[in-house]
Amino acid sequence: MASAHAPDRDTPSVLIVEDEPDLADLYATWLEDVCSPTAVYDGSEALEAIDENVDVVLLDRRMPGLSGDTVLETIRERNLDCRVAMVTAIEPDFDIVGMGFDDYLVKPVSESELVETIEGLQLRAAYDDQLQEFFALASKKVLLDGEKSDAERKSSQEYARLEDRLAVLRVRIDETVEEILEGDGYRQLVRDLGQESLLEE
Repeated sequence: MASAHAPDRDTPSVLIVEDEPDLADLYATWLEDVCSPTAVYDGSEALEAIDENVDVVLLDRRMPGLSGDTVLETIRERNLDCRVAMVTAIEPDFDIVGMGFDDYLVKPVSESELVETIEGLQLRAAYDDQLQEFFALASKKVLLDGEKSDAERKSSQEYARLEDRLAVLRVRIDETVEEILEGDGYRQLVRDLGQESLLEE
């Protein structure tokens, strides 16, 4: 197992799973300025190394021993809250529909592709967190709106803070969605799905 540098709480932790050590170490070198990368060289090592502190996994599909597909299934079975990008020479086929990855890169990949993938997956993770907090707070607001009078709500500092936080989250969610659509090329997909209104253009 090779680690480019010590983990940092302020940067994402990325586990690189690649059976060609030179390639895995190259990926780690490319990424060390944007995350805390650790490289492992087979599926068994990956399952030993991954835990709740890993934010992103870059996973090769075709490896001796445990395949990337098996590692991916195990990650999802463990309910680990991480993003997984397959980085592989295997061209995608219809079997990918049932696979639990978040992104798929076909080798060879460039440094910029890996960096953009990490940044995109982190944006999507931030969106999930923001959305989860938003709906948790929104449910509290709905409950209070039904139980408390208008005068009671207006006199409550807690309720005012709740409304302020919801307003902040609305803005952040909109901004995050725009970044995701710009960075990951989803704008055309949204158009194709007939949801142009999401983009507020």
